[in-house]
Amino acid sequence: MITVKRKVHFVRRDHGRKAIVDAPRPADQARPGRIPRISRLMALAIRFDRLIREGKVTGLSELACLAHVTQPRMTQIVNLNHLAPDIQEWLLFLPRVTSGRDRVHERALRPVTVEIDWKRQRRRWARVRTAFRVKKR
Repeated sequence: MITVKRKVHFVRRDHGRKAIVDAPRPADQARPGRIPRISRLMALAIRFDRLIREGKVTGLSELACLAHVTQPRMTQIVNLNHLAPDIQEWLLFLPRVTSGRDRVHERALRPVTVEIDWKRQRRRWARVRTAFRVKKR
């Protein structure tokens, strides 16, 4: 016989119905804000690149179809992989957005992604950061 011990939490829903929910997070674990969109897009770009390299999808067109976006939009997302590794890391670990709009968006990074030389890329990235008043980590 196997015995499983687990805490169960009930909450009251509409019309007094009870429902089981996961254990509530302690207040110290609750993280305010949301992950910036550019961070999520960077993570997607890395994931999409892996799917193509592993042969799980044949190309960007199939990937765009699966993700329900246009092929040009898929190209814009995947082009984030052309950024220098330190810029990619910077984008992945941006602080959470607690209010208002994101400071950096994908459209501002397009001129940076077309630059092949990473030194020039970093210079362009520095200009984008100052234009959008994005603080260093």
